[in-house]
Amino acid sequence: MWTWFHQLASPPTFYRFAEVLAPWLFGTSVMLLAVGLYGGLYVAPPDYQQGDAFRIIYVHVPAAALSLSVYTIMAVAGAIALIWRMKLAEVAVVAAAPVGASFTALALVTGMLWGKPMWGAYWVWDARLTSELVLLFLYVGVIGLNQSYADPRAGARACAWLALVGVVNVPIVHYSVTWWNSLHQGSTILSAEGMRNPKISGDMLWPLLLCLAGFYLFFGGVLLRRMQNEVLWRERNARWAQQAVAA
Repeated sequence: MWTWFHQLASPPTFYRFAEVLAPWLFGTSVMLLAVGLYGGLYVAPPDYQQGDAFRIIYVHVPAAALSLSVYTIMAVAGAIALIWRMKLAEVAVVAAAPVGASFTALALVTGMLWGKPMWGAYWVWDARLTSELVLLFLYVGVIGLNQSYADPRAGARACAWLALVGVVNVPIVHYSVTWWNSLHQGSTILSAEGMRNPKISGDMLWPLLLCLAGFYLFFGGVLLRRMQNEVLWRERNARWAQQAVAA
């Protein structure tokens, strides 16, 4: 297993692996999202309190979940990059940041649209909303820090440190609704209690689970493609990279 892991960490091996896997991730994500969104927008009944306004959950919840997951992945990759000096882990940190920032922005925007009919305002300085906004600033900080370095490896290591420091905000975002008084509702399924006893009916739950899976697979495909591009740029003078571009 460790031999395979070290082989995968090689840029040309990873590039070929991603070239095969990424289309499968994209294809599967499209099918899951198509079924999940159809089920959520057309099959699931209206909520007894929120009516049809609740349907934004099928975009908001996956985007919010990925905003936390992507930053956690960046922190893990950053630790690997700093401890073992693995180039591919450095690439993962800088490649994931723009994707995570996009999901975080999507979570904030959809949350604001959902909040207006529910709370009467697009934005309140609620614990969950504020900590999620801080998360977006951390993503933007990683992106800006990477672009400020001429040496990509030095920039990636600086980004790894910021990812490790900023990951403390991830549990703050997740548990903010239980640690402080919050207008934001608690976790519907993304908690131990929610998994044991979901706070949502089955005909509303299955489309949400499909959308979650589809979003995660879509992220996996995008991350692989972005890592491929970053690896090609870093290895552009290597023969294998020139052959890959020519092919």
